[in-house]
Amino acid sequence: LRSPRSARPSYMFFAAISKRLPFFSARPSNNPPSTPRTASATAQQMVPQTQKSQCKEIRKILGAPRKHWVGNGFHVFPVFHDLAFTNELSPWLMFDYAAPKRFEPGHVRRGVGQHPHRGFETITIAFQGEVEHADNVGNNDVIGPGDVQWMTAARGIIHEEFHSTTFQQAGGTFEMAQLWLNLPKKHKMDPPKYQAILAKEIPVVPLTPSDPAATAQLTGENSIRVIAGDAATFGHGGAASVHSPVELLDIRMTTPGVSFDIPIPDGHNTIVFVRRGGITVGEAAQPVEQQGVALMHLGGNMLRLSATEADTEVLLLGGEPIDEPIAARGPFVMNTQQEIMQANKDFQNGKFGQ
Repeated sequence: LRSPRSARPSYMFFAAISKRLPFFSARPSNNPPSTPRTASATAQQMVPQTQKSQCKEIRKILGAPRKHWVGNGFHVFPVFHDLAFTNELSPWLMFDYAAPKRFEPGHVRRGVGQHPHRGFETITIAFQGEVEHADNVGNNDVIGPGDVQWMTAARGIIHEEFHSTTFQQAGGTFEMAQLWLNLPKKHKMDPPKYQAILAKEIPVVPLTPSDPAATAQLTGENSIRVIAGDAATFGHGGAASVHSPVELLDIRMTTPGVSFDIPIPDGHNTIVFVRRGGITVGEAAQPVEQQGVALMHLGGNMLRLSATEADTEVLLLGGEPIDEPIAARGPFVMNTQQEIMQANKDFQNGKFGQ
């Protein structure tokens, strides 16, 4: 395995290759502004546990790392630290979070130019501002607050990501997250795919307190946006089409001091990232601060969360571990170094996007 540092993409490399790739441009969005937590799908209660509940407990807490720039538009925390691209967090590979940052109006494009990927998926969640995407398969799109871009690189794609032209010219606060999700070996050479998921298409299910007596204490919205997840678990299937069992949940808890139990399948890796506010996790009620990460034990079929501040927001990443080797180098994630070498050859020979 390559070290996480060497596995991370080289954006100097991206800048160099972008000078000789065919140009493609993204179109302005024709979609009206999204309402981030309003779903067109019918919201349902989460499915009650039919087996005895066992609470997942924390095995490790990671603090907020130092920020760095990705391109000239994304000032991010590398959330996974040195655990990125390791089997410890499988099926998740990498997580960059761009905390809210003000950008002044300008004419210089901000983002990352054309670059290739193979063997995994990138997932971009816009919280504030707009992200503009274009690729050499013909996808052109802009996502805004609450929207999600789910790109399956699979056997190869070349894309670019920038602040949208509208946001660049107007300026404003920008906040987003980008996740890299591994693909099982059997899907690494599938055709590339792009899913533009609008906020209104993401099911929203209400959180219910662990103690029914606490229901009277609830204020505001306490809910989960099910970006990815199983209908049998959450009462409504997630908006994204997935290649292995995964959970991606955008959780809001407006009422501090009330515990909520969230079903997560036994044996799934579970990663809890505090985007805003603070939480306690598990029956032991261990605290996790803003931009902190709780890594949970595999055992247990339920996660207990409680907000320590009003209007706390959390991203939960879960999934069944992929029990396969990880070979990661730059923008490619395969199972062997030979496959990485072949990815480089295929890219140089113009085979990505076919």
